[in-house]
Amino acid sequence: MPEAARRFLAGKAAAPAGVTLLGRWHKADLSGGYSLYETNDAAAIYAYAAEWAPYLETHTTPVVEDADAGPILARLYGQ
Repeated sequence: MPEAARRFLAGKAAAPAGVTLLGRWHKADLSGGYSLYETNDAAAIYAYAAEWAPYLETHTTPVVEDADAGPILARLYGQ
């Protein structure tokens, strides 16, 4: 069994303090998955990703909601 699966099944995939797991999805072919987290603490999500780095390839992409993106886009593009 891959170490990442072993850690997950052992309950070691819980989000750390300051980070909320909103959802986790696993690819049907077992080649990876996606997790959605919410946090105001970039260092906490970094530390969590670093814990999994020896076992999984991770990518962290900050996102904003429409309500935050709209005014910024309007300012940038004169709308």
